[in-house]
This record gives sequence, structure tokens and C-alpha cells, in this order.
Amino acid sequence: MRILAAVVDEYIVTGEPVGSKSIMRYVNASSATIRNEMAELEKQGYLEQPHTSSGRVPTYSGYRLYVDRLMETNPLSEDEQERLEGMLPKDEYSEENLVKSASNALAELTSCATFVTNENPQFSVISKVEVIPTGKRMYVLLMISSTGRIQNRTCRLQLDLTDDQLKYFTDFVKDNLEGLPINVFSDEMLEKLETAMGTYLLTLSPLMQAIFDMSRDMAQRDISISGAKNLITRTDVDRNELMTFIDTSDELRELIDDSFSGIHVLFSDESDSFVIGNSSLVSGDFTKNGEVAGHLGVIGPMRIDYKKVIPYVEFFTNKISEILSTAEGAQNELRVIQNDDVVEERKESEDNEVNT
Repeated sequence: MRILAAVVDEYIVTGEPVGSKSIMRYVNASSATIRNEMAELEKQGYLEQPHTSSGRVPTYSGYRLYVDRLMETNPLSEDEQERLEGMLPKDEYSEENLVKSASNALAELTSCATFVTNENPQFSVISKVEVIPTGKRMYVLLMISSTGRIQNRTCRLQLDLTDDQLKYFTDFVKDNLEGLPINVFSDEMLEKLETAMGTYLLTLSPLMQAIFDMSRDMAQRDISISGAKNLITRTDVDRNELMTFIDTSDELRELIDDSFSGIHVLFSDESDSFVIGNSSLVSGDFTKNGEVAGHLGVIGPMRIDYKKVIPYVEFFTNKISEILSTAEGAQNELRVIQNDDVVEERKESEDNEVNT
């Protein structure tokens, strides 16, 4: 196991097949003993020999064993933590700006591509839907989810809506849609809703279709990728496979599921959705008030420095969680203070009326 760990460590640094003499610097054993052990590791599928006269390189199974059992990561020093924290925005702590800055910093530190996703949409429900007239037969639909995501659609109708039609649609949406999970919408559900609208169907069907389309969009994870250019010039990553993977983010969505909790390492050999050969993905989740709010991770060649990448991902996800939860707590405290002020103002007003 020590020899396998040494081969992986040496290969990560050099990118060249590793011979027995190089391993002698890591393990107190003779060159012959090391060669025999490396041959045994090759039989077991942990190492492979690119050429008969060359050294050996780790296989996917070798990397998996290394990451799961053999790798030793050192905690980041205080100076390193301060340096990483300095790469985040100091004053503007909007969630979007915060996670985007962390993703960019991670791309710079690792020289790899990075990604950031929003929360899992299955926990999101429709909080509010508004219909806003904007012109002749033109209406804007605004949908807000429980997690604060906003979608809008512009609809052109055949006729201007009367006040009664607009009120009917607003009440219908409030009674039938608000509070529903955004990922429950289906063609069958849309058909039932349109049937329930009765005589209003012909006029209001485009608005209902727009709500259906927005819910479908909201049910997809938002994914932002940074630093893809870091991988394009690398010889150990297939450029065409990389661009295909980035352009079709559905594959990445399939990889980021509920099983990705804590720090998770995935190799391309482990998933049909991970189409970039000889690559790995390191992902961590960040939270807001104890609930998963999104994922931040690194996409790179299998030969990345896991001893550095994993602590970096862990630091940024922990820091994002800390900042988001602190900001949310401050907002909640502000709301309580504001509500108390409103109650106090109402009480003073009532007292004044009684006195009058």
C-alpha cells in the first residue's frame, strides 16, 4: 500500500511512468522488492505499464484506493486560510457573487475547470405567481420559488383580459399551484389544470403553459462553469470530450445528485454521464441554515493533486456555508426587529386613539 501511494504521489508530480528507483525515496526497500510489489499491484489492477520497458502509472482503481484509504491530507495553515479568504468578496456577500468568486478562486488555485450549482430543486415550491399587463394583449408572468429563484415569461394573448378574467386566473393559480413543489408538473397535470379552467381555457391557456414552462426551467439545477480554458491546453484531457461535457450540462446535472454530501470524488470510469475520459471530479456541498444550498467542485484530469484540491474545496464550501448562514441569521434578526417596531407603532397608534 505504501508503494502504491508513492507511485500515485510521484506520478501526480511528474506525469511520467514511475520506476522502482523513484519509489526508493519513499519506501525503505530494495529496488528488486519494489519491482516485485509493483508487478503484484499491476496483477491486481491498481497499476499498469504503458510500455514494456517503462515504469508504471496508476489505474482508475489505483486512484480510487489512494483517495479512499491511502492519501494523507494536511490541514491548511492559518496563512493559507487567510490567503484563500482574501480571494472572496469582502463587502458584497450576495449568494451569487459569493459562490461565483469562490469558483473563480478555485479555478485559479487548481488550474482546472470548476463548477457551482444551486440548491436541489426538489425542495423548492412555488411561492408566488403574478400576472402583469405590459401592453396591448401583452402580459408578463412572474414566478417566485421558496428558495428565492425568479422566472419570468412574456405572453401575447389573442385578446386583452378583462378584470374578471385576470382575477379568475390569479385566484385559480393561488388555489391550485402556490405551495406545490416545482418538480411535480407533468403533461398530465397541465391537461387537468386546463380542463379545470372550463370556459376560461381558450383565453388563459397561454398563461398556464407559461407557468408550466417556468416550473420546468426552475426544476433544473443552475450550473455555472469557470476555468474551462485551463483544461483545453492540457494534453492529458481530450478537448472534444471536455467541450461536449461543458456544452451539455445535463450530464453534469446527473452527476450532482443527493448522494453528493460532504466531499465527494468521482472518476470518469465510474459513470457513463462523465464523458471526459481519464478525468476526475471533486465536489463539496455548501449549506444555508443546515440545508444544502448548492455544490462547488473541480473538474480535472485524473492526475490532479488531491492532497491540495480536496482541502481547497472543503475550505471554500465551509466558508460559503458560514457566510450564508450568518447573513441569513442577520436578516431574520432584522425582520424580527422590524416586526417589533411595527407592532410597537400600532400599539402607540391604538393608545393615541383611545386617549383621543
